[in-house]
Amino acid sequence: MVSPRGGPISVEPRINERIRVPEVRLVGPNGEQVGIVSVNDALRLAQEADLDLVEVAPTARPPVCKLMDYGKYKYESAVKAREARKNQANTIIKEIKLRPKIDSHDYETKKGHVERFLKAGDKVKVTIMFRGREQSRPELGFRLLRKLAEDVQGLGSVESQPKQDGRNMIMVIGPHKKKAEAKAEAKAGRAARDAQANVDG
Repeated sequence: MVSPRGGPISVEPRINERIRVPEVRLVGPNGEQVGIVSVNDALRLAQEADLDLVEVAPTARPPVCKLMDYGKYKYESAVKAREARKNQANTIIKEIKLRPKIDSHDYETKKGHVERFLKAGDKVKVTIMFRGREQSRPELGFRLLRKLAEDVQGLGSVESQPKQDGRNMIMVIGPHKKKAEAKAEAKAGRAARDAQANVDG
């Protein structure tokens, strides 16, 4: 149902006196089921325990409310959200530059760098630099970028298709693995190698 005032729908749960239903399914502060009680009884219990009555499942019939310290809950939620954002922001964009007429040895070296970055959970911006007459042959750049994308498809996929940007052509490849997963795997691999070294020693 659209709000008649047309304002944004609040994502904040209703708490205490703002819960205007006759009865609620009450959950205690430690997750224990209290059962269906009148909203007045639930508010009284919240006051006695010096806690808030917070609506956690407004669409349930009757709505589910929990006794909790709402200020503390909000603070912990904000900390969790900040941590999640921090983990997302950890994805770094690395840049690799190629020439359209790169020789196969150089290509293999650069491809190795791209693979290493993707394994570490980082995005890679691949830039093809055209010089002089090469600018009239953009298909060379497209071909090279397509080949690179196919060669590393086990580790990452193209997030932004090749596009001409002045003298350069740019493509972004994103890793299949998230940064946090890549870190955890690298850590587990190191631990396994250390354990093996101890066995061998």
